[in-house]
Amino acid sequence: MSRDQAAEISAAGVKVDVGDVTTRYLLYGLLPGWFVPGLADWVMHRRSRIEDTAGTKESLIHSLMMAEVGIPIALTLRYEVNPLLLTVQLGGAAVHEATALWDVRTAVKSDREVTPLEQHIHSFLESLPYGALSALMCLHADQVKALLRGGGGRADAWRLVPRRRPLSRGYLAGIAAAIGTCVVLPYGEELVRCVRAGRRNKKRATTDEANWRAGKGR
Repeated sequence: MSRDQAAEISAAGVKVDVGDVTTRYLLYGLLPGWFVPGLADWVMHRRSRIEDTAGTKESLIHSLMMAEVGIPIALTLRYEVNPLLLTVQLGGAAVHEATALWDVRTAVKSDREVTPLEQHIHSFLESLPYGALSALMCLHADQVKALLRGGGGRADAWRLVPRRRPLSRGYLAGIAAAIGTCVVLPYGEELVRCVRAGRRNKKRATTDEANWRAGKGR
């Protein structure tokens, strides 16, 4: 928006706080919306019977990716954005991208079918972190500059600083409930299902081998 346009809006009696609008979009739009493709991806794994194909290995990779995204989000909800937190966020995004490539490679090398729809869901899961991080960096351009200067000589640049304006307990409780419902429960169920299937298949293979040896010894 140009300054002239902003002036026209202000003259018309409408005040637009871009920072406030962007913050609300991140908190009430992008973050809650993130859970939708995550849940859809779990459905794709279940439909392709991950427990009988890629198995526990891929499910553990999914849990790792959740942690790589979840830890920076949790810290951002509780602490001020500064060079330390930006470093954690950027590192988490980079590691998450590398793990996502490992995840797809693992799935493709197994017998699990990765459909075009699942790949399209992956595109959302990979792009949303960068969208959120870029918006956050625009909101805190001064902290980005400080990071590029190695902290900018600020005493609190490399330590976690509690938010000066903490988010409400209701909001944090709602996000925690959504994470539990849309992430922890479904992906926990997936991991348990894969572990059980792995044990069952291992037991079946051991039994088949024992029967084969017994038949060979006759």
